[in-house]
Amino acid sequence: MSVAPQIDLERVRQLAVEALQIEADAVQALAQRVDARFAEAVQLLLACRGRVVVMGMGKSGHIGRKLAATLASTGTPAMFVHPAEASHGDLGMITEVDAVLALSNSGESEELTAILPLIKRMGVPLVALTGRAESTLGRHAAVVLDTSVAKEACPHNLAPTASTTAQLALGDALAVALLDARGFRADDFARSHPGGALGRKLLTHVSDVMRGGADVPRVTPEATLMTLMREISDKGLGMCAVVDGNAIVGIFTDGDLRRLIERSGSSVDLRALCARDVMHPSPRTIRDEALAVEAADLMEAHRITSVLVVDGDGRLVGAVNSNDLMRAKVI
Repeated sequence: MSVAPQIDLERVRQLAVEALQIEADAVQALAQRVDARFAEAVQLLLACRGRVVVMGMGKSGHIGRKLAATLASTGTPAMFVHPAEASHGDLGMITEVDAVLALSNSGESEELTAILPLIKRMGVPLVALTGRAESTLGRHAAVVLDTSVAKEACPHNLAPTASTTAQLALGDALAVALLDARGFRADDFARSHPGGALGRKLLTHVSDVMRGGADVPRVTPEATLMTLMREISDKGLGMCAVVDGNAIVGIFTDGDLRRLIERSGSSVDLRALCARDVMHPSPRTIRDEALAVEAADLMEAHRITSVLVVDGDGRLVGAVNSNDLMRAKVI
């Protein structure tokens, strides 16, 4: 059984701090280089009628895959093509209406440089993220964005660390500038992330989660208190709408019933009361086309657990409570 070597905890802490500082400095240095070339790159990618094809080898390739995903999810159609596979047929994925975003710190990755003349011959515009503007990649590019770093975070100054962080940060800056130029909004983002929490909040409407039809507790103003209580119990929403036709005239809740009993004691014959006598008039409502998260905000603001849903004419069409919103993962 092997024994794990003892480590110097102070040296571990010191190396971690140094690595973070080196990478932070590398990203900070990028901000000083954002100039007309960056704007030119954004304009070139914005004008692309096809897809932004991201390419890179090794660690740059891993960063490239992430950038392609970020671009695609923020309004810029993009995909990653591996340079080595491109030389064996995948170059056919690139069309003349595309643009290429190539990543290489040295600018001399053999698999990438081998296909640069072919990309240029196709007339496909090329944006390069490289640490050496004078490299083969830099010479073939229409726009070169400088991602050079003073040194890597690796203690031997060998492993791609600060350089890949710089690529990632500048690539993200391109994506942010592009989404802004496209007028990409939060609801656009939600549509490309329907399975996430943001997607649910921005895409789920009250009509998607509400109870409707016979599941909505309702009685007329003349209904007895006993009928009102049965409707609350049967429908399980903890409240009941009081309606005249489809027009809401009031609401009565479990809490109202408890308070009524405490207040009345034995001095009032509860069986003689009707819905009109005990209801709260003009209850809070929400439109069926409102976002479900707005219903959650309304409940929280007024410390209620359910709300009646109305259509554009103010007619009762449904009801929703906090349990419905939790099941839909809105809250």
